[in-house]
Parts: sequence; structure tokens; C-alpha cells
Amino acid sequence: MNELLIIVISCALLGSVVGFLAGLLGIGGGLVIVPILSMILLYFNVLPSEQVVLCAIATSLASILFTSTSSALAHHKNGNVPWQIAPWIMIGVAFGALISGFLASLLPDKTVRIVFTVCVVLIAAKMIFSSKNETPSQRQLPSKGILTFLTTITGGLSAMIGIGGGALLVPLLTFFSLDMKKAIGCASACGIVIALFGSLGYITSGSSQLSMSHGFVGFVYLPALFGIVCTSWFTAPLGAKATHHLPVTTIKKVFAGLLVAMAINMLLK
Repeated sequence: MNELLIIVISCALLGSVVGFLAGLLGIGGGLVIVPILSMILLYFNVLPSEQVVLCAIATSLASILFTSTSSALAHHKNGNVPWQIAPWIMIGVAFGALISGFLASLLPDKTVRIVFTVCVVLIAAKMIFSSKNETPSQRQLPSKGILTFLTTITGGLSAMIGIGGGALLVPLLTFFSLDMKKAIGCASACGIVIALFGSLGYITSGSSQLSMSHGFVGFVYLPALFGIVCTSWFTAPLGAKATHHLPVTTIKKVFAGLLVAMAINMLLK
């Protein structure tokens, strides 16, 4: 079988899982896409090893643009997107993601891996801790200006490691007492913005290094993007429906377990 076709099929299988997880947890799927797509690209020698993680991150962000759109629409229908604060969060994540898309391409591959792993471990620790804490938080959301500042940081980190933002936004919003389901719905909507502006940064910075004739638009690998999107778009609403029926503590435990698994995967590379 043609190698390119195998890559597309492998990414389609990956996309089916990623889409469901994006809808279920509001994570955009990048935590799963980046390590697994890196392995696929390395196995088939698609590009030099020092560019593999950047390509996986850029392609992950591009796919999240579609996955988060599907997921956000489903969450909106279920009334789980808090539009009274979402625009302010979107402004922050857009600015952070655009800058990060340029900066990440200047960092060594090892540095990007370390940033990814450290972020994932910290996120997992926070979610595991909070899943054991049954006492409802009474913290109030900060002012819109402070919220925008905080989400600029989360948007930048999210784009740098190729995730849709839910892994950082959900803990941040639940820390300020926002309902878990609404935090996931907001993260899904903001994932669209992070993916759009982050992808633009990676496409621009990679346009002089990789060519369209080899299947690349900047650092985005089109065959992998096609495979992921063709299935994730349809499975994201299924995950969103599952979120509507699962208890909050279960969602948190699944979220934390996923993050721990991905951190171990990156550490073993």
C-alpha cells in the first residue's frame, strides 16, 4: 500500500479518537495528536527529525480549527458556552497564540518537548488534585481585563504545544468557580481562535523551510490534516453529548488520566 495512503488512514483513525475527546473534554485533541503524529512522521521519514515536533504541533492546531468548530457548535446547542465572558477570553488567546506561533519555530526541538511535557504534568497534577476536592470553590471571576491578560498567557502556551486551549483554560476557569461543563464549552469555542491564529504563525514561519510540492503549507502537513479532520469533525459532537450526561467528577478524572498518559509518552521519547 502507498505510504501516503497509510499516513492518511492512520491519521483518520487518530482523528476519530481525537474528535470524541475534543467534544468530551474540550481539549481540541492536541495533547493526543502531537505525540502520536510525531511518531507517524518519524516512522515514515516525512521530514527531518528536528522539524517533526513543530510539524506535529502546526498540523494539530490546523486540525483543531475544524474539530473545535464542530465541538463548539454542539456545546452551544446544549447551552454550555458562556458568551458573556467568551469574547474577552477569545481576545486574549488570539493574541497569545499568534505570537507563540512565531516564537515556537525559533526554539530547539528539545526545548519544545520539555515545554510540552512540563505543561502537561502541571495540568494533570491540577486536575487530579481538584477531582479529589469535593468542596465547591467560591472564587469569583476576575475583571474582564485581567481575564484577557490571563488567557493571553494560556493561549500562547496552548499554541506553543499544539493544543486547543482546553487543557489550560478549563482548569483556569474552574479555578474561578465556573461550572465544569460551561468551562469545557468555553474552551471549545476559544479553541477555534487559538487554532486559527496559532496556525497562521506556524504557516508564516515555516513557509520558507517546507514546500507545497511535498505536501506542506508552512509547517502544516496537508495529508495528515486531511486524515484527522475527515473523521474528527463527525466524532466531536458525540463527545459533546457524552459531556452533557457524564458527572463532573468523572470528566475531571478522565481529563487528568489523559494528560498523565500523554506526559509519560513524551518523557519516554
